[in-house]
Amino acid sequence: MGRPSPYSEEFRADAVRLVLESTPPRSINEVASELGLNRETLRSWVRRSEKEAASLAAGGLTAAEREELARLRRRVKVLEEEKEILRKATQYFAREMNR
Repeated sequence: MGRPSPYSEEFRADAVRLVLESTPPRSINEVASELGLNRETLRSWVRRSEKEAASLAAGGLTAAEREELARLRRRVKVLEEEKEILRKATQYFAREMNR
């Protein structure tokens, strides 16, 4: 996992909105220089925003939902492993009790 960003989610959303919704349209380079950002940083934010919008339009998940889904899948895997350990322990102790 990378280092935390010095920019808040609100700042990122506002910067992306300036690029995508400005009338007349403004370039990424123009907005980045106005905000004191690296243009590639802003470009990646815009691409991510466009990708997420396309995913939502197609009925997909947001980035936050994808992260939550991955977290929940990891948790389910751990719980299934714990359940399997308990199942084996139960079988072992049941055999020991029958001796």
